[in-house]
Amino acid sequence: MTITYFLCKNFHQFASMSNDIIDPLSVDCVIFGFEDARLKVLLYKRSIEPAFGVWALPGGFIRYDENIAKASARVLEEVTGVKGLFMEQLGAFGEVDRFPGRRVITVVYYALVKPGQYNINLGPNASDADWFEVKKLPDTPFDHSKIITSALSRLRRQLKYKPIGFNLLPDKFPLLALQELYEAIFGVDFDKPNFRRKIMKMNLLIPLQEKQTGVAHRSARLYKFDKSRYDSLTEKGFIFEM
Repeated sequence: MTITYFLCKNFHQFASMSNDIIDPLSVDCVIFGFEDARLKVLLYKRSIEPAFGVWALPGGFIRYDENIAKASARVLEEVTGVKGLFMEQLGAFGEVDRFPGRRVITVVYYALVKPGQYNINLGPNASDADWFEVKKLPDTPFDHSKIITSALSRLRRQLKYKPIGFNLLPDKFPLLALQELYEAIFGVDFDKPNFRRKIMKMNLLIPLQEKQTGVAHRSARLYKFDKSRYDSLTEKGFIFEM
């Protein structure tokens, strides 16, 4: 099962200002992915200076003819080939010394995707791309580590009152998959009976007369989300504390 939580951050191009980009202003993408019960971040290996050969977050400069939201959508599509995803602005990062040699302010967005449905493209100025577990990230340049930490904190806060991560699951899934998603994001192990009791009290899941197939362990019952209830909880919110 592959689930991905995608967040927007920038490859700051070390180039002079041209007629179509706003040189000191960029959009950055933090891309969170859930795979093999682990929360991961998509990083690109830079093929330009500064930080040549270092794993960094993908992104790009904002063009003169686009607003920030459109820029983030464009960068996301260039990086992943994905259009029309849920995206939310994390904030702006503008420490004076965050980028060497000049002043660059970046606006960070994040998005949720199912990575198995898309091919990840190599963006501009990147020689490679890979997923890294958030607990085992390589050294990153600039303030990327700070941005990833901030993005993870926002994701955790949101998941406590909105079911934003639920749509990362397959259409049919066992309860264990939902628990593993929450555990990967929060970085803790939940008590299984307590977690399931809390989830079932939301009346968010519809039990199916189907079970897992092709698994080595005992097959578990599958569930799907009640869309009307899901939409209601997404709009009104709820409190999820374990």
